[in-house]
Amino acid sequence: MSADSYRVLAGPASGELEEKRSRFVCLLERVATEDEARAVVATARRDFPDARHHCSAYVLGRGVVERSSDDGEPSGTAGAPMLEVLRGAGLGDVVAVVVRWFGGTLLGAGGLVRAYGDAVRSALDEAVVVERRRLALVTVTVEHADAGRLENDLRARGVRVQDTAYGERVVLTLAVPPGWPVDDEVAALTAGSAVVAPAGETWVDLS
Repeated sequence: MSADSYRVLAGPASGELEEKRSRFVCLLERVATEDEARAVVATARRDFPDARHHCSAYVLGRGVVERSSDDGEPSGTAGAPMLEVLRGAGLGDVVAVVVRWFGGTLLGAGGLVRAYGDAVRSALDEAVVVERRRLALVTVTVEHADAGRLENDLRARGVRVQDTAYGERVVLTLAVPPGWPVDDEVAALTAGSAVVAPAGETWVDLS
């Protein structure tokens, strides 16, 4: 996880393990806000009302917000190890919920820490993960006659064309890595006839 990128789930994932007849099911979901994370936990409670515990951990962004809950397990034996696994995987915008059905045998603090961490790992083993990267947004204003060729040339160079707006002239909105020489590249492709301007930044998933 860096200042300009982190890893995110491409879709939901789940995993399951059993330890001394206690069953642990981990659900992983991608979320963007704390409300979304709490909603995933609430759904797990509704879907598995017979379980003893519904422990959770979530990370938003590049670790901007981190929360965990032991949900009745001894303090530090469930949510914290779950959160540590998410951190170790470099994941952001993710919530993990581990649902436990008690099997009748106490696992002890060490056993719980291992079981909850391993439950999250089992779900991560099934997860598809992609990189989410911060890109700079720039607008490129060109004549209609040059727009189609320029857009094709930029896409051929791997540039993301986020939007194309047609008016008196054509305005392309590009997403490029910070520091990428967009002025020089566009000038070379248009013989200097295009106007390039910064337009903020965005985060995109890289497949």
